[in-house]
Amino acid sequence: MGVKTGGALPSRQSPISSRQSLIQADLEQRKQTGRWVALGIDPGTATTGYGIVAQDVDGSFRLLACGVIRTNPDQLMHLRLREIFEDLQSLIRRYSPDEVAVEELFFGRNVTTAITVGQARGAALLAAALNNLPVSEYTPATVKQALTGYGNADKLQIQMMVQSLLELEEIPRPDDAADGVAIALCHLQTARYQSLVSGSVSIRQASAEK
Repeated sequence: MGVKTGGALPSRQSPISSRQSLIQADLEQRKQTGRWVALGIDPGTATTGYGIVAQDVDGSFRLLACGVIRTNPDQLMHLRLREIFEDLQSLIRRYSPDEVAVEELFFGRNVTTAITVGQARGAALLAAALNNLPVSEYTPATVKQALTGYGNADKLQIQMMVQSLLELEEIPRPDDAADGVAIALCHLQTARYQSLVSGSVSIRQASAEK
């Protein structure tokens, strides 16, 4: 596909901690000034689901895009992983997300499935890293808890909550795409909650110092 990366790896001379601090400072500034965009990824070598969701200053959500990346099972694994990587790179360049959220590897799966999912996760994490995008990882139970308040919610409950939060006429399809959207929503809601908590702590600390 001839896809070029959207960002360069940090030089060996630059301390990683300093770079991360600069990225975090930039993220905080952008969060306060406008729309915030998250790319949610449900990795898999056969099908990788994705959802790109924006959160406006007023806290409302808007779906920018969702879909799946399918690979040919007859292809060699390294070619399938390259396809996933390049397609995610294209999405990142087109929609310029601020952060990436990826489903954590669930070891309760079949071992073979877990290995292939882990490989797809690697392609997703590399795409984010090459674009200097912060990555957060969430277990399926965490996503369910964040969206429905119940860690054992079933797939339909999650999908209906996705539809409600985004005020969609229909549930996103296929299921893998809906999962990607759910992961993006989970991250945005979690980040907003953490920001509010952090702000409250800062206010309490400032009051205590007076």
